[in-house]
Amino acid sequence: MSGAQQLVFDLGQRPALGRGDFLVAPSNEVAVALIDRWPDWQVPVAVLWGPAAAGKSHLAEVWHRASDAQALDLAGLTEADLAGVAAESVPVLLEDADRVLAATPALAQVLFHLHNLLRESGRALLMTARLPPKAWRVDLADLRSRLAAALAVEIGPPDDSLIYGVLVKLFADRQLHVEPEVLNYLLPRMERSFDAARALVDRVDRMALESRRDIKIGLVREALKEIDRTQF
Repeated sequence: MSGAQQLVFDLGQRPALGRGDFLVAPSNEVAVALIDRWPDWQVPVAVLWGPAAAGKSHLAEVWHRASDAQALDLAGLTEADLAGVAAESVPVLLEDADRVLAATPALAQVLFHLHNLLRESGRALLMTARLPPKAWRVDLADLRSRLAAALAVEIGPPDDSLIYGVLVKLFADRQLHVEPEVLNYLLPRMERSFDAARALVDRVDRMALESRRDIKIGLVREALKEIDRTQF
């Protein structure tokens, strides 16, 4: 390490997953309204669906905290586990339901029984997925009919205004002020996702600390090049 570099400790940056940390935009406002309406839901089962890193898990975590729900891992769930679920009195959260079912079709039977268990006890079920329920690979007809009745709410990919706001917030969370011209430089050159924004801000912050440089276009240009290199 050169004398111009500063030692940077890898302490990690814990994602902020509170309701106040979620930025609302046209791409997600319907989903946010659903979560904000809890517990006044008109349906027992809801599915937040959309592309990777669009904010599904963040909103699911907001609901998880607000509802005191039990977060279950569908991939590891068995029929024997349902007795323990039945003993609880709280809602249930399942993440990545469509991908888990596609990888292990036999879990459709487990999800069907879980769905019925929750319905009989008047408890809500929230699932996240990449695809709407009607597009899930499910052979079990009874489960398909249950999923067809679920409220499916799409979260679209973030637009420029939302990514801009996310970048401003992520830098501010690290007590970093970044000029608008730098953010405008980043927008057309970065991947449009929250995960990409977090990774980019982390890389820029580290490079600024190591080199003791201000966050200007030259530095973020180098950060983008580094990220591109690590992806290949």
